[in-house]
Amino acid sequence: MFKFRLANNLLGWIVFLISSAVYLSTIEPTVSLWDCGEFIASSYKLQVGHPPGAPLFMIIARFFSLFAGGNVEKVAMMVNAFSGIASALTIMFLFWTITHLAFRLMSYRLAPDFTSDPETLDTREKLIILGAGLIGSLAYTFSDTFWFSAVEGEVYASSSLFTAIVFWAVLKWENEANSKYANRWLIFIAYLMGLSIGVHLLNLLAIPAIVMVYYFRKYDVTSSGIVKALLISFLLLGSMMYIMIPGVVWLASRFELIFVNGFGMPYNS
Repeated sequence: MFKFRLANNLLGWIVFLISSAVYLSTIEPTVSLWDCGEFIASSYKLQVGHPPGAPLFMIIARFFSLFAGGNVEKVAMMVNAFSGIASALTIMFLFWTITHLAFRLMSYRLAPDFTSDPETLDTREKLIILGAGLIGSLAYTFSDTFWFSAVEGEVYASSSLFTAIVFWAVLKWENEANSKYANRWLIFIAYLMGLSIGVHLLNLLAIPAIVMVYYFRKYDVTSSGIVKALLISFLLLGSMMYIMIPGVVWLASRFELIFVNGFGMPYNS
């Protein structure tokens, strides 16, 4: 009988290597037709793209552009390679997410209280779980829309990576929710959420799913409880979208006006 955790980790990295080989061998050699040219040019010169902006994407893409070796004609390909690697990492975390959920389904009959160990499953059950992860992640690897975003210099590939890591992290929290240091995963998720705003707001849509995982793990499930958890998740999402994100920019602008217009200090002080 083989060790499930070792096989799970190993297959996750193999899936990453397969998907990265596919994406890096099919990346666009130059810009695609739409916003890619803007993102590549603005990241190469560290300039400001269209609102609401993607500063973290620009910084990481600028790092990848350095591998062009001073050849401006290769800059676009290097930024596209960033999308390819980010997409391959997304597939890897998707594999681990699928195997986790498959294990939960498989083991629920043995220990509904989340105490079962994957090593207690027999070989057939382990192969079913790993097979589900392989089929699901590789099917997504070659799906039309995801493959297109994986080979061009756009924000959707790196945004998908943030979403994949965040959801994988809440499942890691779920594994050890009652242990002493379990909330480190929630802090990690909050940190990634903050970083992802510098790429794309798509990652915020993971908030309702995270809240529901927290609710199902920590509370007795009732119909009213589900409705309350959903309402709380929508409230968190709305506050992030319409209060926190624009509010920080508004507050910064108020400070700028006070110090420059009011106190007469130099611009940008």
